[in-house]
Formats: sequence, structure tokens, C-alpha cells
Amino acid sequence: MKLIISGATGFVAKEVIRQSLSRSEITSVVALARKPVPVPEKLADGAEPSKLKSVIVEDYDRYSEEAKKEFAGAAACIWTVAITPTKSRTYDFEEVKRVCQTSTIAGLRAMHEAGATKPFRFLYMSGAAAERDQTKIPRFQPEYSLMRGETENMVLALATELGGVEASVAKPGYITAPGQILRSITGTMIQLAAGIPSISVVDLATAMLDQVVNGFEKDPLMPEDLIRIAKSASGQS
Repeated sequence: MKLIISGATGFVAKEVIRQSLSRSEITSVVALARKPVPVPEKLADGAEPSKLKSVIVEDYDRYSEEAKKEFAGAAACIWTVAITPTKSRTYDFEEVKRVCQTSTIAGLRAMHEAGATKPFRFLYMSGAAAERDQTKIPRFQPEYSLMRGETENMVLALATELGGVEASVAKPGYITAPGQILRSITGTMIQLAAGIPSISVVDLATAMLDQVVNGFEKDPLMPEDLIRIAKSASGQS
């Protein structure tokens, strides 16, 4: 299968690419970013770096015909483009919304128009705090959390409208990384304060790849679901 990974130079996407190059089911990886995407370091034995195709776009809310040609025949996309909650505080909210919402919808439309396969699986990476119910007022960064939840709703609605598109939303908690002690401490503090379990970037990538390769088991994919899927996919008990 041909897999598109957006935001390909980002923290999570790099790990998704690294694992993708070792999965036999994935024959081509289209790495979508605003700058060249190198082959990840520390590839597993048997990985095939030749499967990686770096596709550069001016921005994620507009696509050239050359970029769309690379989308043709794709079977799935893992969409990771976003401004994180912490970084969002340093941007004008309209810019945050453009990156997190407008770009996501534009990307899905462009992939569909380019001639993706049917069914085309679109996995939108959001966050555990994103609120789909627009009548609620979340405790944590309410404007941001509602916007991310609204984007989830828009992705699911557009998938239905377009036809031939299967969509789901991954909603991880805080994302940790091997060897990064500060991230692990932060993840533990968030779990204690909010009751939301953290997940390692390795497990998150494993879970998301499992779902686009084998099909979505549900929507949304909450933190507990992602942890469980990753353990099952990696053979952990």
C-alpha cells in the first residue's frame, strides 16, 4: 500500500516514517512536508529506505499539481500537522486554526481529488483533550480544544460527503520519547492531574500504522485504545 504521512519532519511523523520503512505491507511512503524529508536514523534491520518519497509543499492548505500526482493511488494517510497546545499560545488564534483545521480539510480534499484508492483511510491525529461537543466549555485551553474537536467533526463529515473514504481520529495523551526523561516526568504529572495516560511516540506510531494497514476498529481512538493496540501489534501481553 501507498501511505501518505503529513507533517513528515515532525516529532511523531518521523517515528511513523521510521516504522513504515520496515513494514512489508507498505510499499511506498509519501512524506509530505515544507522542506526535504531525510531517511530517519536508526532504521531496523530489513528496512527499505528506497520506499521513501519526499514531497515538498509550500504549505499544507494548498497543493500543486505535482504534489497531487504523488497522492494518486494512495491507500491511506496519517495526518499529523498541527500546532501543539503549548505552542499555540504564541500564535494568533486564526493562524492556529488555519494550520490545525483549514489545512487538514484541504489536505483530505486534495488527496481524494488526486485519485486515492477506495477505500482511502484517513487517520487524523488530534489529542485527548479535544472536545467534539461544541456546547461544552473544556477546562484546558477551551478555544483551542473546541477548535480541535470541531476539526475532528469536520474530518468525519467530509469523509462521508466524499464517499470511499474511511476516517478515524487518534486522540493520544501526552507523548513521551525513549531516553527523554523530562517528557516522561511531564507525562506522569499529566496522568496524575488529569487521569489521561501518556504514550510513547514508538507505541503511538505502531498503533496508528496498525489501524491504517488493517482497518479502523473504532472512532475515536482514545489513549487507552492506542496503548492497547500498540501492545497487541508489537506482541506485548
